[in-house]
Amino acid sequence: MLLIHKAKHSWLLVCLSSYLLQASLVVAAEGNQRLSFSFNDVLVRDALQQLARFDENNLIVSDSVTGSVTIELTGVTPEQAVDAILELKGLGKKVDGNILLIAPNVELEALSKRKIEQKNSLNQLVELEQQAIKIHYADIAALLKQTDGDSRHRILSERGSVTVDERTNTLLIKDLPANIAAFRQWLALIDVPVKQVQIEARIVSIKQGYLEELGARWGTDLTDGSSNLATSNSGSLNGIDQTEPLDRSPSLHVNFAATSTSSARLAFKVAKLSGDLFLDLELSALQAELKAEVISSPRIVTTNNSPAYIEQGTEIPYQEATSSGATSVSFKKAVLSLTVTPQITEGNGLILDLLISQDSPGEVVKTGVGEALAIDTQRLETQVWLKNEETIVLGGVFQHSMLSMVDKVPLLGDIPVLGHLFKRQSEKVDKRELLIFVTPKVIFP
Repeated sequence: MLLIHKAKHSWLLVCLSSYLLQASLVVAAEGNQRLSFSFNDVLVRDALQQLARFDENNLIVSDSVTGSVTIELTGVTPEQAVDAILELKGLGKKVDGNILLIAPNVELEALSKRKIEQKNSLNQLVELEQQAIKIHYADIAALLKQTDGDSRHRILSERGSVTVDERTNTLLIKDLPANIAAFRQWLALIDVPVKQVQIEARIVSIKQGYLEELGARWGTDLTDGSSNLATSNSGSLNGIDQTEPLDRSPSLHVNFAATSTSSARLAFKVAKLSGDLFLDLELSALQAELKAEVISSPRIVTTNNSPAYIEQGTEIPYQEATSSGATSVSFKKAVLSLTVTPQITEGNGLILDLLISQDSPGEVVKTGVGEALAIDTQRLETQVWLKNEETIVLGGVFQHSMLSMVDKVPLLGDIPVLGHLFKRQSEKVDKRELLIFVTPKVIFP
């Protein structure tokens, strides 16, 4: 006997009495498709049938589903109630549209296996199709490795094959038509142009004492309470091992903290510029006054997340001896190098991983087979965030040189002994700092 009562507020009470098991089913309807279910010794098949009616699903139950269930649920959806009963009884389900198939998990696994075997049998009868697909941007060798993955990740069937024509950068695909269509869809997501980054670097040598002319203009806003990105400076260069925040505001920021004149010191100093128009003008003016020298202005283009490498310096030759007594000429680099790895962020911002290395000739040391040249190495790593086409300044590489000058009166200054009365000798220490201006620019495909 089935009794149904429905009130104004969509409140529903269903009482089901089974004359075979004297079982009862109580269902209370609530708002938002959430119900309260109370099953008391009800056949599993009957309970699933009632729940399928609430979701308006077509239900197919295996003959292996037997037994009864007693369960009470409050404020759940019919789907949640079905899942609870299936978990309690060790059953599984397979959904196909509005058709719900309920069976023991073992039967569902066997059914899926039979379908796969039937599909494979049918595929063996389908004639294979061959197509040539042109690759425009992606690395064809990397694509080939992905297509040769294990069976769980293969796009092509076991009968399918891929060959490469490197001359035309083309993939030759042979497989079922449906698999080739799926391969083309996957390739459309992979074979796309990527953004590139142009790295422009200016390596400038400036006389010490004239840096303030630049710093006075740039160092006007050192702090900002807004969001910061921490930069990690690692290494063992005079205690540099710290984390400093870099301001993200579009103002100019300078942190020229190093004032040591030691020739072996590399102190990290940073400034961010909104643009490089006035930078070029200022550098040109300093060059005209012989206060600065632009050593080089290299430009290099790299793809997103790929490193770009720039170096400036010389290779020093030295003789290398072997245990047999033979000698050969080898070279060691003494360069200032900069490695930049850009990462394009959302909104075309840039995170730059910077690696700065300063190698300079050291002492000649004696070894068991001869003499060898030591290279003094200084290394610094940091990470900065900046907007597209902003300029970051790296400084702190100091260069010292001693200049000996002689001013004399022609002819008279060359007279032995008396010539000292007509000439003047002086020495001048030239202290310079090497600055690196880095300007990244996103190049859109």
